Amino acid sequence: MPQTAIPCTVMRGGTSKGLYFHLRDLPADAATRDAVLLAVMGSPDLRQIDGMGGAHPLTSKVAIISPPTRADADVDYLFLQVVVNEARVDTSQNCGNLLAGVGPFAIEQGLVAAAGEATDVRIHMVNTASISVANVQTPGGIVEYAGQARIDGVPGTAAAIPVDFLDVAGSSCGALLPTGNARDVIDGVEVTCIDNGMPVVVMRAADFGKTGYESPEDLEADGALKARVEAIRLKVGPMMNLGDVTKKTVPKMCLVAPAQHGGAICTRNFIPHRVHEAIGVFGAVSVATACVAPGSVAAEVAGIADPEAVTELEVEHPTGFFTVAMSVKIEAGQVKVGRAALLRTARKLMSGEIFVPSKVWGGT
Repeated sequence: MPQTAIPCTVMRGGTSKGLYFHLRDLPADAATRDAVLLAVMGSPDLRQIDGMGGAHPLTSKVAIISPPTRADADVDYLFLQVVVNEARVDTSQNCGNLLAGVGPFAIEQGLVAAAGEATDVRIHMVNTASISVANVQTPGGIVEYAGQARIDGVPGTAAAIPVDFLDVAGSSCGALLPTGNARDVIDGVEVTCIDNGMPVVVMRAADFGKTGYESPEDLEADGALKARVEAIRLKVGPMMNLGDVTKKTVPKMCLVAPAQHGGAICTRNFIPHRVHEAIGVFGAVSVATACVAPGSVAAEVAGIADPEAVTELEVEHPTGFFTVAMSVKIEAGQVKVGRAALLRTARKLMSGEIFVPSKVWGGT
């Protein structure tokens, strides 16, 4: 056969869109699997014209779901970022947006049984060996996608999928503040390195001559700015226990400024070479945590008087707000995260087969 057919579901998860696969339907060998995913997305090509990718990191994502390898989980979820313009698949981070579709996919694939009007799905996030719990609406034992929940960055409304994160602090870097400091100075710029589900470097936009309210397009067009941000990212990677990050999609780089619209802080996020039209789920959780971490760059900008009194924190981004529910304690001047949770939505867009040339994989 000239092409190999692979079962696949296309879903919007949060403010991203990706392809969802059952592990059994992909090659067991990681190198062959990555070759398949590159062919599926049409990478490397800026337009991804010969594949399903949407020519942007937010639409060049893959979720692989399988039975759990941990006793405290219902399913395993491996996230893969397929790089648009390189022949590279990155597994160094989680994706909290595609995470929103994992529960619905798992239920519809028979990996998890629906349990009443709503079903909790405990998800082992393989990339960072951590657990989240997604609450999926399942009236009559069927996944419900329609509803009244609205999230910024997505038109219309959909069924709410609340997600709790149980143990994500330091999941990639080994510590919430991986350098051991609330602030470091890199290339003359004060930064806060933090990892509460996503390695993020928080920096004042003003230190780069920016307001922090520019559009993503304007920031992407500033070559000098991008070069400064990338130089800091490459230097801070080893400091965050991430090693050489030249070919990695972490850490994310976040410019912050005082909130404009009643939130806690305003953000512009490099992910890491394009600027996010909104903000990633785990990126928002990490930035929100930085806002209540004593001595951090974000805490100075946000100016929250009593971090322990915070129950919800709104992170502003180019297309709206991201609300993070959280509880923290301040012990000996250090922030201890008790809970981080948020609201996402998802929608199944297509289910069927996707095709790759048989020379890439013959399906056996």
